[in-house]
Amino acid sequence: MSQFLFEPVPRAAVPVEGETAAFPVRRILCVGRNYAAHRREMGGDDRDPPFFFAKPADAVAPPGAEVAYPPRTQNLHYEVELVVALGAGGADVPVERALELVLGYAVGVDLTRRDLQSAAKDKGQPWDAAKGFDDSAPITAIRRWQGAPPQGRIWLAVNGETRQDATVADMIWNVAEIVAEASKLWRLEPGDLIFTGTPEGVGPISRGDRVEGEVEGVGRIEFQVV
Repeated sequence: MSQFLFEPVPRAAVPVEGETAAFPVRRILCVGRNYAAHRREMGGDDRDPPFFFAKPADAVAPPGAEVAYPPRTQNLHYEVELVVALGAGGADVPVERALELVLGYAVGVDLTRRDLQSAAKDKGQPWDAAKGFDDSAPITAIRRWQGAPPQGRIWLAVNGETRQDATVADMIWNVAEIVAEASKLWRLEPGDLIFTGTPEGVGPISRGDRVEGEVEGVGRIEFQVV
């Protein structure tokens, strides 16, 4: 292999509960409008196949880190989500085998520059600037998991006030279906993270706000916006 012109930026990583070795992040895929109430909240009411957008791996904000309020927005929104961490890969994976790829789960918050997203939608432009900025993917440590995916309560609070409150079982497309569908579009690999969508109640946050959230049985996320 040829030498690099300069030292590469260190690879983004997420801790794994109870382990010294970290999870190296290869790619972040996100599912849009995967809870019925949120889909209605954002202007839709159907069960189309899940659609995906991406964030760069270095959008991850690790547990305990402060989250910087991004530039060029006046309307930063939170979206709490169950995150799937893949420990194996494959392409065109049957839905009945999709859970075999899952190493574990984490709690994540998909931060969105909503004003930039709305402007991009109006012009038919991509969402990259609205979704893929620095610190736009705060996440907890990954909890290894076997068996059926989490189905319990998912919630988010801002400064102690609950803003989102639902159950993971409310997802339109379940984890196995999401992983299988993603594998038809990309060859999935170990190190991929999939944010599985957010329930209703999304809204703005500002500098100084304290954000807390949880997925029952998976973990609890906390961060301050600075």
